[in-house]
Amino acid sequence: MSWVGLFIFSLVFFFVLLFLLSRFVGYMKKEQNMEIESLKDTLIDKDNPVGLRGEELDKLKQQQAEAQRHLREVIAKIPVVQKDGRFQIDQEEVQRRKAEEQRNGSYGAAGNDVK
Repeated sequence: MSWVGLFIFSLVFFFVLLFLLSRFVGYMKKEQNMEIESLKDTLIDKDNPVGLRGEELDKLKQQQAEAQRHLREVIAKIPVVQKDGRFQIDQEEVQRRKAEEQRNGSYGAAGNDVK
């Protein structure tokens, strides 16, 4: 029977401590002008894992879309060949492009000097 009394005393003590903690947190929020987010606001959203708000999220999505578009353009310029079931850089095409750029660059520089 004594364990029931001990259990009731521990529950009362727990709720008193919980009440004091809530009063202290309320006082600190008021004193420091703080805002504590609710648990629902802190849950991770698969579309917004960082927790950004409206405009910030739209701006970040736009930047990422532009970066993806630029990355696709850059990757599309790289010559690749499929060998043994794997994609590899086409070295011959790269060398041909370098040689072509050097010829165009040297002709362009010579053409500018002649003017």
